[in-house]
Amino acid sequence: MSTPQNVAVNGSRLWQSLMDMAQIGATPKGGVCRLALTDLDKQGRDLFVRWCEEAGCTVSVDKMGNIFARRPGRDDSLPPVVMGSHLDSQPTGGKYDGVYGVLAGLEVVRSLNDMNYVTEAPVEVAVWTNEEGSRFAPAMVSSGVFAGVFDLEYGLSRADLDGKTMGEELARIGYAGDREVGGRKVGAYFEAHIEQGPILEIEGKTIGVVTDCQGQRWYEITFTGQEAHAGPTPMVRRKDALLGASRVVDAVNRIGLKYGPLACATVGLMQIHPNSRNVIPGRVFFTVDFRHPDDAILAAMDGELRAEVERIAGEIGLESDFQQIWYYAPIKFDETCVAAVRKGVERTGHSFRDIVSGAGHDACYLSKIAPTAMVFIPCIDGISHNEVEETTPEWSTAGCEVLLHAVLDRANAMAEQTAPLPPAHAQTLFALTRQADHRSAESGERVG
Repeated sequence: MSTPQNVAVNGSRLWQSLMDMAQIGATPKGGVCRLALTDLDKQGRDLFVRWCEEAGCTVSVDKMGNIFARRPGRDDSLPPVVMGSHLDSQPTGGKYDGVYGVLAGLEVVRSLNDMNYVTEAPVEVAVWTNEEGSRFAPAMVSSGVFAGVFDLEYGLSRADLDGKTMGEELARIGYAGDREVGGRKVGAYFEAHIEQGPILEIEGKTIGVVTDCQGQRWYEITFTGQEAHAGPTPMVRRKDALLGASRVVDAVNRIGLKYGPLACATVGLMQIHPNSRNVIPGRVFFTVDFRHPDDAILAAMDGELRAEVERIAGEIGLESDFQQIWYYAPIKFDETCVAAVRKGVERTGHSFRDIVSGAGHDACYLSKIAPTAMVFIPCIDGISHNEVEETTPEWSTAGCEVLLHAVLDRANAMAEQTAPLPPAHAQTLFALTRQADHRSAESGERVG
């Protein structure tokens, strides 16, 4: 099937949608706080669902709360081309991380409607639950269940620091869907995202064609020593759990520097007990995040961390509990989908470079079951996971244009070289589709 003439997206509409969504959970510094499965996350989901239904999509929700908005194709039996990302944020998150990929996907659907264009295969926009892993660890757990990396029981049982599980919170906010998670074919998956790093802006490139994604290992470590009075207890007799944790923080930093420049090593969360100013800490729980695009180096970093934790605990006289709670190997994205993104760049004329993602994305798990690629746009100063995270309307539009072309390339790949439906036929198809959607909504078929 040929690509329609004058392919374009409505960049102003996309930008306004981003700004409207950013009002939900808005923070004083211009960011958002929409932790997964909170009331604010529900508000964001509800708004997305309403927009999708207004665009003529059929919306369904699976048992992990993943949302799918489907626009039918000429041959609706073909596996869909899916776009998506996430709506949940970090506690002090930015207003583009994740949500840009969701709303760029919605804008592709809206733009196809504007053109009265019917793709050969159906097109879907997905919202993946709890991508960030900020409230429920690990990250990307729901796309992981969809891809068969985790089972459903594991996903629903993930608990936050207050002991509330994902299953309980999905039911509470009304997004415990009845659709099975995964188990269906996906023709291709594309995820648009801000880079979350400085490379594109520094090099003056508008688009990053993502070829690979770093592997990650997440750890949870607990040091247990002995609480004691901060005054009478001699320094040499102390079993200070925080001292041990602090030394591991330094060791983590040294490991990251040793395997640079591509390695990343972070301690991002720490809980101190009893957390009193005049008591020597008796127990400390903390996390470690390791990343590298070379799995052999990631394994070497793992070995050094384990050795350092054992050495430090032994020197101070601490008990240690060391658990690796999450691991995935580096990802190489599908060459055909990456080529579709490059074609989109060529057709739109934007400057670009190939790039490796330093962050994890739902695309990493989707790549296990479907041909997958990603589109990056710059973010100002490379800042992300921060309230001041920012991009520009021009970059936002450019990424969506490339996404549209890549989706058209894959959605029509199985078609004969035939002309698209005439506008009148396309309008008739979508009129019938929207009538069917309306009847489905009245009968309560959608969960969410």
